[in-house]
Amino acid sequence: MTGHDLLIAAALDAALGDPRWFPHPVRIMGKVISWVDDQVRRFCRTDQALRIAGICLALGLPAGVYAAASLVIAQADSVSPLLGQVVGIGLAYTTLAGRDLFDHVQAVSRELNAGNLSEAREAVAMIVGRDSATLTEPEIVRATVETTAESTSDGVIAPLLYLTLGGAPLALAYKAVNTLDSMVGHRDARYEYFGWASARIDDVLNWIPARLTGSFIALAAWVTTGLWYRVRESWYILHRDGDKHPSPNSGRPEAAMAGALGIQLGGRNYYDGVPQDRLLMGDGTTSLTPDHIAQATRIMVVTGVLGLIFALFSLWQS
Repeated sequence: MTGHDLLIAAALDAALGDPRWFPHPVRIMGKVISWVDDQVRRFCRTDQALRIAGICLALGLPAGVYAAASLVIAQADSVSPLLGQVVGIGLAYTTLAGRDLFDHVQAVSRELNAGNLSEAREAVAMIVGRDSATLTEPEIVRATVETTAESTSDGVIAPLLYLTLGGAPLALAYKAVNTLDSMVGHRDARYEYFGWASARIDDVLNWIPARLTGSFIALAAWVTTGLWYRVRESWYILHRDGDKHPSPNSGRPEAAMAGALGIQLGGRNYYDGVPQDRLLMGDGTTSLTPDHIAQATRIMVVTGVLGLIFALFSLWQS
């Protein structure tokens, strides 16, 4: 993939986002994962069998996606190099989720600013996994800011990195891993064994993107505020609190965002009615307000631009 191709793919994402009528590859992957999950339960009766089946899925789906994307691009290229380029750009565009994240976050912000707490809960439920029916306004803001930081990593920076390294096929394979983790990579009774491999592979593939995102967020804090001390604070909290999250990666962008905004993230969340207490990240003492969502959104946009510049520079240097 060339720098110009990547720039066009990023522009398409910014302009179009994720139209629900479009047969998005991630939705197709999700249907495949759901089907396999249901079928596996019919044949695998032991924890060991579930773990083996999970390993096969965690390796097989990304490999199959990579091979299919490579074949489609090659077939299009055999018809016409221009067609191959267009198909490659189109597939690359589907791996980026910056506009979709922006739109979802704006939906939460609009409802909060309008004083519609119940609608804001419904909007935040579209982007977080925690129980949202009883969230207060500060809790909705915290959930939105946390997922903004985390999703900037796996929805923007990680795809940009893998597009740079291996074009659309590798980025789509990454999306397969990420989708597997979000659907089956849970530490609960159903997926403890079946989703084990998916979660581990996702941890590996997101290790570098999460740390790049944290660094970009720290720099974006200065770009959006003009305050140099925000970079210092974000960088400090990133390295002090980045490993306080249960995930080896999600805490990095969240900690950087906490420092950038001068707030605290983490605390108690409920999942299916079960409380989970997470360590606090950041030193802020102010109550969270909808304005923090607006600030986090600006940082997210600038972080994505910095990631794109980094990717383009890498491509043009190679």
